[in-house]
Amino acid sequence: MEKIAIPTQLELPWVEKYRPQVLKDIVGNEETIEALERIAEEGNMPHLIISGLPGIGKTTSVLCLARQLLGDSYNDAVLELNASDDRGIDVVRNKIKSFAQKKVNLGPGRTKIIILDEADSMTPGAQQALRRTMEIFSNTTRFAFACNQSNKIIEPLQSRCAILRYNKLYDEQVLKRLLEIIALEKIEYTNDGLEALIFTAEGDMRQAINNLQSTVAGFTLVNAENVFKIVDSPHPLVVKKMLAKAVAGDIEGSLDLLDGLWKKGYSAVDIVSTSFRVLKTMDEIAEPKRLEVMKVVGFTHMRVLEGVGSYLQLGSMLSKVCKFA
Repeated sequence: MEKIAIPTQLELPWVEKYRPQVLKDIVGNEETIEALERIAEEGNMPHLIISGLPGIGKTTSVLCLARQLLGDSYNDAVLELNASDDRGIDVVRNKIKSFAQKKVNLGPGRTKIIILDEADSMTPGAQQALRRTMEIFSNTTRFAFACNQSNKIIEPLQSRCAILRYNKLYDEQVLKRLLEIIALEKIEYTNDGLEALIFTAEGDMRQAINNLQSTVAGFTLVNAENVFKIVDSPHPLVVKKMLAKAVAGDIEGSLDLLDGLWKKGYSAVDIVSTSFRVLKTMDEIAEPKRLEVMKVVGFTHMRVLEGVGSYLQLGSMLSKVCKFA
């Protein structure tokens, strides 16, 4: 009987494999990272709220800070919860409170750390229940909230925390990290492939790395065509051509290209959101006219998000753009 080879260790997703372990390795938001490094040096961590868009290093920053503060005690003294799953009042009363009560021998000035990811998904009741827990155990436990929108954290919690805001990553920062991974993994790529990864990621490092790994797994070669197949997003060159024809007054040619995208199964939100991103790079259109076109696309995007995601909306968008010819 033939033996089946079983891998001794599963390959980690690249997002985890190349996740920074110390603060200095984190890409972007240099001023905020410097503030966290000062906290790590001094050892006196306040309660924190870190807010910003997805995939820009919020959770990674808190984990790196905890690792640098606690060293060998990291596994015993850190509780990480995803508040989008564990978000009810029972979690606060059971998991969080029992961890805060737990005795752990740490160095002088060091405290246990509770990390609540996606904290803006916590119910108001659970957030209210946290207020008293934070006060009672402040000598031994610090809280770090990572969220997309800090205004969804109730005021009493915000007033107890230092708030750090993360900005979207620049394309150059995402590119630099992708090239490092490409070199380490010995990946074949083209320049248009890198441009496609950056275009589809929109400043989200996690999205860029996941798209890179998926493209390599599916096609080996990272080029624009393969990236857009994996991401299942309308090709920006087709969208650019569609918009250019509309701006030139060629409604029939523009609608023909829209028909092609629609028949491939792309949704209205895919087409209109790609149109908006492509417009920002169309320098061949005079800026006053480009702003008017972006206004039309923006209103269409709003209607599509409200649920009117029909072909008629997209056709109307192109016909309005033709008026600027």
